[in-house]
Amino acid sequence: MTAQSIAEVRVTDYMVRHPQVLGRNDTLDLAEDIMTMGRIRHLPVLNEGDLVGIISQRDMFRSAAVTALGFAEDTQKALVKTIRIKEIMTEPVVTISADATVKQAAHMMFDKKIGCLPVVEDKKLIGIITETDILRYVLEH
Repeated sequence: MTAQSIAEVRVTDYMVRHPQVLGRNDTLDLAEDIMTMGRIRHLPVLNEGDLVGIISQRDMFRSAAVTALGFAEDTQKALVKTIRIKEIMTEPVVTISADATVKQAAHMMFDKKIGCLPVVEDKKLIGIITETDILRYVLEH
C-alpha cells in the first residue's frame, strides 16, 4: 500500500474479515475457549445472521464473579456452562461501515472507550476493526 494519510485509509483495508463469532444462546465457556485459543479479545454475537451484541474480555472479567464467590473449580466450570452469552453481551453495538476511514474508527473507539468496532454492510457483519489493527496502520506508516 502506498503511504496514505490516516484520513484517507479505509476501514476495509485494515479490518479482520470473517471474524470469529458467537450465537446469543452459546455459553460463556465457549467464549472463554475461543478467546483463549485464538488470542481474541472481542467476539461479535449473531442471531440468525444479524449482529445483536458483542462480548469482550472486559465482559468476561465482569462475569467472573462466579470464581470470586469461592466455588470449587468443578463447580465454577459447571456454572460457566449455564451462563448464556445474551446475559452478558453488550448491546446495542457501536458499528462502522467498511468505507469509513481508519481515523473515523479511531475517533469512535476513543470517544466511546471501546476496543473494537464491528464492520457492517446492510446490517450484516463483514469484519471487525480493533485497536490493534489501527496500531498496525501506525507502525506501517
